[in-house]
Amino acid sequence: MYYHDKKMQWPVTVETPDPLFARQLQQAIGGIEGEIRVCMQYFFQAWGARGPSTKYRDMLLHTATEELGHIEMLATAVALNLEAAPAGAQAAGAVGVVGAIMGGERPRHAVEGMLQRHILSTGMAAYPANADGVPFDMSHIYASGNLAADMYCNVAAESTGRVLAVRLFNATTDAGMKKMLSFLIARDTMHQQQWLAVVEELGGSTALPIPNSFPQSEETQDYSYAFFATAADGETPLPAAWNSGPSLDGHGQFSIFPNRPMGEEPVLGPARPDSAAQTEQMASGAKTPG
Repeated sequence: MYYHDKKMQWPVTVETPDPLFARQLQQAIGGIEGEIRVCMQYFFQAWGARGPSTKYRDMLLHTATEELGHIEMLATAVALNLEAAPAGAQAAGAVGVVGAIMGGERPRHAVEGMLQRHILSTGMAAYPANADGVPFDMSHIYASGNLAADMYCNVAAESTGRVLAVRLFNATTDAGMKKMLSFLIARDTMHQQQWLAVVEELGGSTALPIPNSFPQSEETQDYSYAFFATAADGETPLPAAWNSGPSLDGHGQFSIFPNRPMGEEPVLGPARPDSAAQTEQMASGAKTPG
């Protein structure tokens, strides 16, 4: 069950509307680094969470709900940045008006493309898509059912989201937008720490590999901590933390393995008579299974 408050989590103001910046903000809404992605990721991780403690499920639900508020903030920011855009794509001088708003520094084709979608599809409002208008399709939602694996996915999501927010911060001179983005950047900082704190609570690197429920005695242990080096000239990689010394989980020693074929050349059987292959591909006497 969820509740809604009409007031936003953080003030959203725009001093100088910038239609193209509205398009850029779309990436933070519906891009693979955006808020829809993390919101849905945390919800589905929570809804499928299992274990004796409910605190991880509760934490995920709290944060997923917060991310809904971030989508609301960004959608409002998009709408506010579009307020000065021309009312019709065919209005005389429409692109010129937008160019004047943006100081004549924005490319014409980008302005035209952005206006078409925001005018025709949403009436100067945000949409659940990225900066190019591609709808977010949930293909980047990672909810494996393994708590540690999901936390690492969440760190990656918050890290790339923070990178995007910083780029947007650097792309605008509007004081209101900078204040909003500064807040979102701060929340990304917290969420990175939050997910890493769960990893540490689960044992950190000593809980590796994931899943730790699979016995390592059943994996091919000769290669569990070998760095495969594939250099055409046979050059040995420089010493590094991942190719020498103890492994992070304390279960082995890193080493360098000159990568080479350890299998055979694959040889497939003849084509089936009912496969519509060429006669030359079929062995004489081949029969259709069944």
